[in-house]
Amino acid sequence: MKRIFSGVQPTGNLHLGNYLGAIRNFARLQNDYECIYCVVDMHSITMWQDPAELHANTREVTAAYLAAGIDPENHIIFNQSQVPAHMGLAWIFNCVARIGWLNRMTQFKEKAGKHRENASAGLYIYPTLMAADILLYKATHVPVGDDQKQHLELTRDVAQKFNNDFGRDVFPIVEPLIYGEATRVMSLRDGSKKMSKSDPSDYSRITFTDGPDEIAQKIRKAKTDPQPIPQSTDEFTARPEAANLITIFASLADISADEVLRDYGGQNFSEFKKALTDLAVEKLGHVGQEMQRLTNDPGYVDSVLKNGAERADAIAQPVLQEVYETVGFLNVR
Repeated sequence: MKRIFSGVQPTGNLHLGNYLGAIRNFARLQNDYECIYCVVDMHSITMWQDPAELHANTREVTAAYLAAGIDPENHIIFNQSQVPAHMGLAWIFNCVARIGWLNRMTQFKEKAGKHRENASAGLYIYPTLMAADILLYKATHVPVGDDQKQHLELTRDVAQKFNNDFGRDVFPIVEPLIYGEATRVMSLRDGSKKMSKSDPSDYSRITFTDGPDEIAQKIRKAKTDPQPIPQSTDEFTARPEAANLITIFASLADISADEVLRDYGGQNFSEFKKALTDLAVEKLGHVGQEMQRLTNDPGYVDSVLKNGAERADAIAQPVLQEVYETVGFLNVR
């Protein structure tokens, strides 16, 4: 059985990068895998979250999963905090993982920045909770972008060390599913920075809730350079803003960047931006409309999460009990 686990943090303001880099791919994988998709609310509180906004953002990510076409009957959608076994396994993995492994995690350094001493302990041990999320369901595959490859390597290391320490093959060595082109969608205002919900400029990103007029305005204002559209991907390194728009077009159209350049290379950006706007509205419009409909029906969204949590817990509890027995915890109940 091939089983996928993956998740998205409910930190609000879902954007084009979340869609092309993760959520659209989640929907496409459900025909070939048993899929467990999580709203990782416990990960989100490694940075302080407003409680009311966390409620709303959890429903927003769930609505995005559903709007993208994930089937909650045949697959599992749930929020992490509703399955306590995640924390039980995470503590055991805190005792398996080595400090040196965690010290090598570049994402902690990036998020903590110059204020490492003031960062939460949760942010530092985030990777062991991520390992627990995956291995609690004995997932065989995890879809990953560039920024998660290192964490998946740690998950594999934890699984291998646990199995070796106790002489039992409790956990599979999970395999990565690497996304194709356009897994990294960059800011519309700065092609060297990843598109981010935390960027102070609304014009840096296209969100799930943007309507056709807002999408058109943001693409029209997207930063480019004075030269015509590149005629070869060899020019991408020196022209990050041009590369970003072409890569977004390629991903939305499900074609390669080379194919985009065959059609538009050498032309001016104004005409290309019109074509990109039409494509973005076509591909994202129905997702945004369905998200809005689901957001207005929180009872249904909550019922999906409740059902998913019950089904996830039914998988997770026997695995946690197997781990407890393997470690040597005495069960007297």
